[in-house]
Amino acid sequence: MSTTKKKSIYQKLLAIQREVKGLSKDKKSHNYDYVTGNKLLSFIKPLMDEQSLILKQEVLSIENDRMDYKTKYAEKSEILSKVMMKFTWVDCETGETDENMFGANGQNEWEKGLGSALTYAERYFLLKYFHIATDEDDIDNPRRKPVEHKPVKKPVKGEAKKKVLTIPIATSIMKGVKEGKVKDIEAYLKENNYEYTPEQLKKLQASK
Repeated sequence: MSTTKKKSIYQKLLAIQREVKGLSKDKKSHNYDYVTGNKLLSFIKPLMDEQSLILKQEVLSIENDRMDYKTKYAEKSEILSKVMMKFTWVDCETGETDENMFGANGQNEWEKGLGSALTYAERYFLLKYFHIATDEDDIDNPRRKPVEHKPVKKPVKGEAKKKVLTIPIATSIMKGVKEGKVKDIEAYLKENNYEYTPEQLKKLQASK
């Protein structure tokens, strides 16, 4: 008769925690600068199978709010989903359990808000439970915020490309003013399709 003592659920979770050190930013290990959900699950799930553990997920409440807002270049409407969940570790060998309450938000397009919240909750529960570094995703990290790109204005067909107002060209224009060939500097710039700033125009007019 075997007298081997079975490991407790917490001993098994500790064994997983010892293995996931490689998921943090360790140059000698897996070298993941950003731990995505796919990388996280692909690493942890085999360890859970090895320890005969499952993670039961229950949605306790869902709250959806419509979010209308403006960016610099567009108006947007999305759904902010707030979920409260219970994550329960279950030891399939002993029946032991470990219950954990966890909340998460997710904002996305109308049909994707809830999915974003559930994905975020699972990923962050595992990251925080096993103390995996999340520097790249820290809320205070300025690189986390996406950069808004200004839409590129497409040239109208047949529209002439703007010319750059360089110093030699400005000197040539002033020579034309002195010789009486250029009567109105602003009109001359527009007629010849030069791109200029109010400051440049002001300097040219002050040099007359």
